[in-house]
Amino acid sequence: MRVHLIDGTYELFRYHYAKSNRDPRRGAQRGVLNSMLDLLSDGATHIGIATDHVIESFRNEMLDGYKDGSGVDPDLKAQFSELEELLKLAGFAVWPQIEHEADDGLASAAAVAATDPRVERVLICTPDKDLAQCVTADGRVVQYDRRQRVLYDHAGVVEKFGVPPASIPDYLGLVGDSADGFPGLPGWGAKSASALLAHYGHITAIPLDAEQWDVPVRGAAKLAAALRDGFEEALLYRRIATVELGAPVSATVDEMQWRGPVPGFDERCAELGADRLAARAHQLALA
Repeated sequence: MRVHLIDGTYELFRYHYAKSNRDPRRGAQRGVLNSMLDLLSDGATHIGIATDHVIESFRNEMLDGYKDGSGVDPDLKAQFSELEELLKLAGFAVWPQIEHEADDGLASAAAVAATDPRVERVLICTPDKDLAQCVTADGRVVQYDRRQRVLYDHAGVVEKFGVPPASIPDYLGLVGDSADGFPGLPGWGAKSASALLAHYGHITAIPLDAEQWDVPVRGAAKLAAALRDGFEEALLYRRIATVELGAPVSATVDEMQWRGPVPGFDERCAELGADRLAARAHQLALA
């Protein structure tokens, strides 16, 4: 079997800001539900959806300025809990995260699924860079960008970032991640970080003296100085970029199996003006 793990928060943002969305208060929910039904139509059987019930997490206590939801469109933010309710009524396994983030939920669920011998492949469906660290060398856990229809296995991660999955937190610790609100180190970019991490593996293994570097990097002296001066910050950013595996998710793969809508789903769809989606869900349940 295959297990599909969905970043529900990303999907909600994606459909809220879609050019076709003419209903800012409800349209994103219909878009996400339709997208999940598309997955089922394409043959998916086991689907888990992680969401940010609140945007803040334990990481906000670690770094001032980490993403906190300020500036999020009120119409969008109001749909966070509504989407969770809708997807649960639709029969999906939904994991609202409070202390953790949706990314932690995806990583934790991937770890659960990967231990089940019945599972041939786990697809973490999100474009978020930090989830690349969960991709495994044996090809069982991969990352899939559904929007671009691009799959990243171990080789794909190396091709995209220049480093293997295990070095992704280090990579982000050096170059930063604007989406999550941490800057990385001054002067460090994708090329310099990937060149050094491809050789040394982790930030802590990179010599602080550029003259000891075994790989040629442009501006090595300035980069080494930035690493020396910002070493603790880089380790903090790496920690923030490292996904947690203890997030609350389903205990077994069987709990992720879609079995169809539950009572209350039709009424919820009627409120959303999504009667056609309700009918489609029931048809899929009968298939």
